[in-house]
Amino acid sequence: MTAGRRRPPSWRLLWILPAGLSLMAGLDAALLLIGVPAPVTAARLPEVHGPLMVLGFVGTLICLERATALGRWYGYVAPALLGAGGMALLVDPLPLPVAKAILVAGMAAFTLLYIPLWRRQFDAQLLVQLLGAGLGLAGAVIWLGRPDLDLVLPWLVAFVVLTIAAERVELARITMGPGAGTRLLVHAWTVALALALSMASPDAGAIALGLALLALVFWLVGHDVAWRTVRAGGVARYMAASILSGYLWLGVAGVVLLFGHPDTQPAYDAVVHAVFLGYTISMIMAHATTILPAVLHITLPYRPAFWWPIVLLQISLVVRLWIGDALGLPVGWQIGGVLGVAALLLFVITAVTSAILGPPRASASSPRTPRRASTAAVHTPEGDA
Repeated sequence: MTAGRRRPPSWRLLWILPAGLSLMAGLDAALLLIGVPAPVTAARLPEVHGPLMVLGFVGTLICLERATALGRWYGYVAPALLGAGGMALLVDPLPLPVAKAILVAGMAAFTLLYIPLWRRQFDAQLLVQLLGAGLGLAGAVIWLGRPDLDLVLPWLVAFVVLTIAAERVELARITMGPGAGTRLLVHAWTVALALALSMASPDAGAIALGLALLALVFWLVGHDVAWRTVRAGGVARYMAASILSGYLWLGVAGVVLLFGHPDTQPAYDAVVHAVFLGYTISMIMAHATTILPAVLHITLPYRPAFWWPIVLLQISLVVRLWIGDALGLPVGWQIGGVLGVAALLLFVITAVTSAILGPPRASASSPRTPRRASTAAVHTPEGDA
């Protein structure tokens, strides 16, 4: 396909809209939580900030990609429900339990989505993704019954961590060897056992989860092909640097969990933002130029400008977690929080601008087009870092 014959965007773009609104609302809520002026001051926004970002935004993106990979109409029930659940969280007159119930239904549909995918392709990576979705469903159910988000946190951590880890193993299966999927499954069950332990003893469960995450990080870092491609140039270096940054922040979260259940503000803030910003968003930024074209039929070429939001994200996390959480200075997590919001907004602006401009003139004659959709919102099907 040449620059002059772009295919029109897919109708699946409609499913991106609620995810995008959840992202914008979540960023607004983040500003409210750190005590700085925000465009919208809805009463319920700060209370639902976490679920908006994890289930309404990230969950909808992952579900949409999975539904695209399945290629059946019923697959789109899951992203539709999660998107609707995210929107319901924003409607103050609607009882919060109703919005929570919609998100539970969305996570249940997402978990069931893996059954036909498993029948199509039997491998350990899909089992890990199924386990991750099931743990995310359990977290949504817990939040439906209890308001304490610190009890929900480990389950949502497991959901995003296992989903992304399974994708990295699938991409690096050549360097990891044929037994990589089985080893990943062992790590995944270690994470699940840590969550089960947390139900009896939150402190012991947090320590076990920290150990499980650190073991997973060390294993992934030791085998990921990103260590080689970070020495390359262009998009390969950008993707690899983003991926390795994500591993670093996941390791930070694992270390913090070794001190027990994160029920204090500094520890909770550090774990939440190390996992869901440092790890998850870094991975999404790394793979957006291959995932969105595959799912939405849009051209999103890489440009050097993509470095600015990923670098700004890392700076924001250093400021927030070091100056704010570690040193206990509120100005640190305020400045870090504002920089984090700015990084995500800058990434959205950069991506939209790149999509509008199309392929750079030097490469317009031979743009790369992914052959198929990936397994999650953090997976590229070919030429990955």
